[in-house]
Amino acid sequence: MNDNDRSPRRTSSTSGARSTFGTRLSRGMLAAVLGASALAVASSSAAASPEQGRQTGSHVASDVTVKRGQHAKALPFSVRSTGEAVLTLTSRAAGASWQTEGSESGVVSVHVDHRYVTDIVIPSDQETTRSFTVGHLAAGKHTLQLEFASDRSPSGVSSARLGDVSVQVHGEDSEEGLVLRHSPVLYGRNIAELGDRFQSATTDTPLISYHEVLPAATPGHKVLQYTIVWSNEDGGTDSPALMARWGRTTDIEWAYRVEVDADGNTVPGTDVYQAPNHQTLVFAGTLEGDRPLLETCTSNNNMCDKVDDPMRFSLSPLEELPAGAAREHQMDVNPWTYQVMAQEMLREGQIESPSDPQTAAVGDQRTYLYIAVTHTATPTADTAAVGLGIGVRLKNDDTLYTSHHDVATSSVNRDGTAATTVELPAGTQASDVAEIVALRTPITETGATLTVSQVSRAFFLGEDYLPGTSFVTWNGSQTLTQQAPTAVLWSATG
Repeated sequence: MNDNDRSPRRTSSTSGARSTFGTRLSRGMLAAVLGASALAVASSSAAASPEQGRQTGSHVASDVTVKRGQHAKALPFSVRSTGEAVLTLTSRAAGASWQTEGSESGVVSVHVDHRYVTDIVIPSDQETTRSFTVGHLAAGKHTLQLEFASDRSPSGVSSARLGDVSVQVHGEDSEEGLVLRHSPVLYGRNIAELGDRFQSATTDTPLISYHEVLPAATPGHKVLQYTIVWSNEDGGTDSPALMARWGRTTDIEWAYRVEVDADGNTVPGTDVYQAPNHQTLVFAGTLEGDRPLLETCTSNNNMCDKVDDPMRFSLSPLEELPAGAAREHQMDVNPWTYQVMAQEMLREGQIESPSDPQTAAVGDQRTYLYIAVTHTATPTADTAAVGLGIGVRLKNDDTLYTSHHDVATSSVNRDGTAATTVELPAGTQASDVAEIVALRTPITETGATLTVSQVSRAFFLGEDYLPGTSFVTWNGSQTLTQQAPTAVLWSATG
């Protein structure tokens, strides 16, 4: 496949917008993060033999500092093959903290060959590794330009440090190349009543992207779906319901979906996006090659296919959601997202103080048990009517602490693996948990049953708001009925 085969319906020379993040990885989870991100973060040495794989890489720089008011740093590099490119680097910004108003982040703008690629929003002075989609690169010499974006960086941050900078090129005929070729480019939010034109540098910012490969009705075709994790949402589901029903206060939404044929080309009319009010609309905007340009245009992170925001986010979507996993799994393997999530809640004054597990208000997010449970309703037509709650009992405490605070509409009412949280008294540790209980919670009583088959993880956030080690896994079968609505899933005594 060559450039002439790509046949874009709508193209743009727009030099676009910008964004990304940084924070150190949590204890014990580095291996999981690297494993899940291996495709996007492969080193240049792994690319030495293109005939053995479908990517080549180039080390660009080991350590680069960019400062407010200085010109961009120009870094030459070359790639040995043509394909879809991914930029990987570490980032940190002195004085940056997503929790501190006026110092929420430092923003670095990235250009390749004078083509605007992305902004990197760096919300911490702690180092993290991030990856961004560069677009289509030809074999040969190129120039990477990194500039501290003074106009969109909060005033309290004046420099950023970038390290281990590399570019990997994935072959056009590879699965990775296909995923990158169709991945959306996001533009930031600039709703006047919600902030200034650079509001995505300080709130509700895109953190990570991932993809899923879904079956298509036509043999040889496949459906690519792209999902974004935002740091929060100013509209839509309120924070207590997010914690109860989804197990986090980030916002996770699919943004774009497209069916491709056996040659990797878009099947006309199948490229759709999640529009305001969660509508699914056919994309009618501008393409860069095969990449749609979308903009966050609502307070709950729905998309529009007309873009006018000055910030651009080209997050690498190469991480793939494992089959059967909750969407929150992608936060688990990118643990810094929990820290950013908590810091935004603190900065916006959304945390109850002192925390009280008897109220539905969101307390200190370090006091919650973060749990993922797999279950199904029978009949499945009643899934929305019968919810699942999770209860936790502690040693020497008869209280049953529940995920939904005994509010049926705050229960989990979707089949499959779902995340939720249970707020517990401050200071609770894994060793204090006596048992985990499943609770059938009818929203509308239909007589449907719930069958719970797995607890795939349960952990607390540490003092630094990063996930600790999961201390619970359970596989089995517990059926909850109208007559027997509760069951113990896990007990510390075995």
